[in-house]
Amino acid sequence: MTPPLPPHILSFFVFIFLTSVVSSQQFLTSEQTTLLNLKQRWGNPPSLANWNSTSSPCSWPEVQCRNGSVTELKLDSKELTGPIPPFICDLGNLESMSLRDNYFTEEFPKVFYNCSKLVELDISQNVFFGRLPDDIDRLSKLTFVDFGGNNFTGDIPPAIGNLSALTSLSLYQNLFNGTIPPEIGNLSNLVTLGMAYNEFADPVMPPEYGNLSNLKILWMTETNLIGMIPESLSNLVSLRSLDLSMNYLEGEIPPGLFLLTNLDTMFLYLNKLSGNLPSVIQSTNLTQIDIAMNKLNGSIPDDVGNLQKLEVLNLYSNQFSGEIPTSISQIPTLRIFRVFRNKLTGEIPPEFGLHSKLESFEVSENNFTGKLPENLCAGGALTGVIVFSNNLTGEIPRSFESCVRVNSIQLYNNNFTGEIPPRVWTLLNLSSLRLTGNSFSGELPGKVAWNLSRLEIDNNKFSGPIPSAISSWEKLNVFKASNNLLSGEIPRELTTLSELTDLYLDGNSFSGEFPSQIKSWNSLTILNLAGNKLSGQIPASLGSLPNLLQLDLSENQFSGQIPPQLSNLRFTNLNLSSNKLTGQIPSELDNSVYQNSFLNNPNLCSNSHISNLHNCYTKSSRKKFSPKIIILIIILSSLVLLLAILFALFMFRDRLKKNPKPKPNRTTWRLISFHNLDFTEENILSCMTDANLIGSGGSGKVYRISVGPPRGFVAVKRIFNKKLDRNLENEFSSEVQILGSIRHSNIVKLLCCLSNPNSKLLVYEYMEHQSLDKWLHGKKRKPEPGLDPHFVLDWRRRLQIAIGAAQGLCYMHHDCSPPIVHRDVKSSNILLDSEFKAKIADFGLAQILEKQKPGDDNMASIVGSLGYFAPEYAYTTRINERIDVYSFGVVLLELVTGKEPNGKDGELNLAEWAWKHHGESDSIVGVFDSDIKDSDTYMEEMSTVFKLGLICTSTLPSSRPSMKDVLEILRRCNPFDELPEEMKEGRDEFDVAPLLKRERYVTRPDENDGVLVAQV
Repeated sequence: MTPPLPPHILSFFVFIFLTSVVSSQQFLTSEQTTLLNLKQRWGNPPSLANWNSTSSPCSWPEVQCRNGSVTELKLDSKELTGPIPPFICDLGNLESMSLRDNYFTEEFPKVFYNCSKLVELDISQNVFFGRLPDDIDRLSKLTFVDFGGNNFTGDIPPAIGNLSALTSLSLYQNLFNGTIPPEIGNLSNLVTLGMAYNEFADPVMPPEYGNLSNLKILWMTETNLIGMIPESLSNLVSLRSLDLSMNYLEGEIPPGLFLLTNLDTMFLYLNKLSGNLPSVIQSTNLTQIDIAMNKLNGSIPDDVGNLQKLEVLNLYSNQFSGEIPTSISQIPTLRIFRVFRNKLTGEIPPEFGLHSKLESFEVSENNFTGKLPENLCAGGALTGVIVFSNNLTGEIPRSFESCVRVNSIQLYNNNFTGEIPPRVWTLLNLSSLRLTGNSFSGELPGKVAWNLSRLEIDNNKFSGPIPSAISSWEKLNVFKASNNLLSGEIPRELTTLSELTDLYLDGNSFSGEFPSQIKSWNSLTILNLAGNKLSGQIPASLGSLPNLLQLDLSENQFSGQIPPQLSNLRFTNLNLSSNKLTGQIPSELDNSVYQNSFLNNPNLCSNSHISNLHNCYTKSSRKKFSPKIIILIIILSSLVLLLAILFALFMFRDRLKKNPKPKPNRTTWRLISFHNLDFTEENILSCMTDANLIGSGGSGKVYRISVGPPRGFVAVKRIFNKKLDRNLENEFSSEVQILGSIRHSNIVKLLCCLSNPNSKLLVYEYMEHQSLDKWLHGKKRKPEPGLDPHFVLDWRRRLQIAIGAAQGLCYMHHDCSPPIVHRDVKSSNILLDSEFKAKIADFGLAQILEKQKPGDDNMASIVGSLGYFAPEYAYTTRINERIDVYSFGVVLLELVTGKEPNGKDGELNLAEWAWKHHGESDSIVGVFDSDIKDSDTYMEEMSTVFKLGLICTSTLPSSRPSMKDVLEILRRCNPFDELPEEMKEGRDEFDVAPLLKRERYVTRPDENDGVLVAQV
């Protein structure tokens, strides 16, 4: 037993203990005072309401203590504003401070230098600006630094390489525009390095970064990197995640890069990368490889099959050639396989799906031959079979009847044969079945999948009648069955499909009369029955379809008169040619707009001299009067006319001698063509009348002019009508220069231009559905010709339009050399063809970046359209692609919300309103357009597009994604499950929530025409 301490020693220890407690209590009281002063300096924010003088700071959620002293201060997302007070470092034992996601607006606070024990500092997602100080290495004990999501500019100071204790350094998403310091390579303890989303001026990756032997994450997305990937990166033996996406790297990937034995995740969206994939890939821990959307070439290495933990392999949109290694199909963990849009050949390995649970299989737009793998659905997880535009043969495997999760099967443009396995038609989740351009045969089923909305079987060998049970295909939107062997009568039940919008049955052998009563086609916009054997009268009920825009009944045996009810519709395309129609054309259709709509109907007549048709007045006159009376009328009329001419010559003979009539001044037009033309300038000039006028704007008028088959119509834009001013001349020159030299399916074709000293004519392909804004907002104003006020754009079409427009802008920004900036992206400049395919139009303000000269403000002074132009564009003459991204973001918000871009009577514009709603509401449902808000199936897609619109309209240009990224997100938006893996998993590095949270600032120029930001 230990003997008791002597009384005097025991007293000594009690004294020491009590002294320590008192001292600690006094110290904590002092720190409490410091914290309460901080609260007061920051305006007593409600988020710190629990900070009070009656409780211990160590009990506050934002404060951590050790031994009775504050060691950690976590003030994330507290909506704090103002400067950082210097007395914050009176917290003498403070080791960790996080001020993430607030509204601090000042230069880098050097007050942190006084926090002598600070090892972790997070000031990310604020509005700090200016340069990082050159003596930042005074914070010598730091192990964790996050300066991301601010507005720091200039160079990253080399002194940062002296912070030898650092394990994590995050500088992402700032405005750094200087060099990338090689001194960072000295940080031997570094585990995470994030420098993404900066626009470095000398963007060569320093080879010294290969010295970072402990580095696990290297994140340098969109940093303007050029040149080759340094060979030294092969020394990063601890690397797990490498993201060099959205850059301009070139050359081959270093052969040793995939020898990194600890690499877990690889994201290599290496824009502009060329060369061969390394022949040796032996990392056994790789789970994801994404090198999509580049210019990589060569074959896919066999060694990829050695990656036994690989889950995702994305190689699409490159120039890979050769065959798919069989070993890839044997990887037991493979879920996502995407190699579409390459130059791959040979047969698809038959073991795909046999060894792993495939979820996505996309091999379209290659040159594959042979049959489809039998076991694609063996794992029960496949959601899509996308193999279109290859040379595949054989029949659809019977095993496809077990594809219970598949929602999309796209086999079009191949050489498949045989019948569709019966249960494929009724797969539980199937919504899209596209079989166009094969040699499939058999009859149509009576029952299809409950959710099937798109069925395309045109250009095949399907036969037999349309089953009367087609009334059960209730969700069908698009039914394309052109050019098959279908026969029999068109069943009345077909007209009960209320959601049908596009119906193509042309090029078959249908006979009998068309159903006279049409019950539920209120959504139908296109009806094509051409090239059949239909007879009887054209149903008058067609005239009651509120949204019908295209009607083609040509090459049938319809008889009788044209129903006058068809005059109620405003057709963009009408073709009743080659039938047996009789009588007079209804007066509303009897004009030059429908010049070619009634050909080869001998017993039709016209009052407006439509070519190839009799004049109705002449015919009726011949029936009423005998031939003798007609001859007498003609003789008397001729005599009267002759006497009138002689009298006129006699009366004005002297005047004509004294004042001879000047010779007519024939205006000479100059024509420049950019495509093969099937019309002449006379076709255009003779029809420039008000009857053909379809629109007008600040710079001129637009006409719809018929030029005959096969083109039908063209759109003619007349720029000004008098002497052109300088801006209008610039617009004309810009449009001709750009549209005359670029070709893309999502950019409107400029066919030719005509000019004379007083007028400029631009002749484009005609877009049947005109502009997007008329479909979104036309119902809110007086209807215009060609626009039905009751038509509703469903969500599928809106997403299709967004993707098409993004493809056009992506081509301009990333595939044109030099890049082209449109500068006036808006919904009225997005035109829609007969299938609602979007095309970018109106390049009057567009500018080729390479040709922009400093100080040239002629074009830069025109800032586009109110509500669409980016904030920085109002005060700077610098032009870059980010202004188009902002404008396109507004268009995305229009598509989702249905709102117009401009606020009225002092209201917020659409972008400001959307940000405000996002900040104030927990639910996103309230923003959706009333026309689409009930589309529960697409709720996630609409939410994603809304959020994408928010990010595109970020106030800071550097916060906006590129059009290449915008396009990729939109393409993967349907279904949401097929978004890129890094987005689905929500990695912290790619988290968009902080971007949305902090974008409530206004921009202003600095003295160097840069960008500073101040809190609203």
